[in-house]
Amino acid sequence: MDFDQPPVVRVSGDDEAGLPAHEWPVTIPAVAQLLRDGLDLTPGVTFLVGENGSGKSTLVEAIAVAYGLSPEGGSSQGVHSTRPSESGLDKALLLQRGIGTGRWGFFLRAETMHGWYTFLENNPSSYRADPKFHAMSHGESFIELLNVRFDSPGFYCLDEPEAALSFRSTLTLIRVLHDIAEAGGQVLCATHSPVLASMPGARILEVGDWGLREAAWEELELVRHWKAYLDAPMRYLRHTLADD
Repeated sequence: MDFDQPPVVRVSGDDEAGLPAHEWPVTIPAVAQLLRDGLDLTPGVTFLVGENGSGKSTLVEAIAVAYGLSPEGGSSQGVHSTRPSESGLDKALLLQRGIGTGRWGFFLRAETMHGWYTFLENNPSSYRADPKFHAMSHGESFIELLNVRFDSPGFYCLDEPEAALSFRSTLTLIRVLHDIAEAGGQVLCATHSPVLASMPGARILEVGDWGLREAAWEELELVRHWKAYLDAPMRYLRHTLADD
């Protein structure tokens, strides 16, 4: 069914949380902006795009955990932990949930998904026969995961899912995210991929020293750099490979 509102309408900071302003992760401009001004999340798909260390993954992880999802990937129905590495930012967030929305959600975190596969094997579901993800290649397991878990409206958080995907598989992911949005679901995704960020109708927030700002795909620094590199690789590589 279609939701009247998205699962998460707004994310804001909790003034009572008391995170030190001079310590990480509050020192990240995007995190400081979110805690100060809040962030309205629109229906459909929102991409956070930025360099390593800009805070995009920190934000996605914190929002996912604040929603009730497993910090190392998966849903709220199977929380597991191997080595906690969360920032603690989730405890400083307040989520305004959409009226009439369900609680289903899923966090796809590329760097810890193999740990989640092991968790599934050790804790088999009584109502679902999961595929043997460990028997597949990294990319194949991601595609199979999309097929079996991204199949209903809800709140989906993804952290750099393109890490395991080929160009063609990234196009498959775009189709999956499109179908989720069409069914009334909501997606928040951190990505480095100009291909994934090109999804029609998606909202893009560019993350950097300025904090968070809305941007069109063709305006992204990521897109400009990729276009320039593919047009003339040696213009970049002659500096990278030059002898000291």
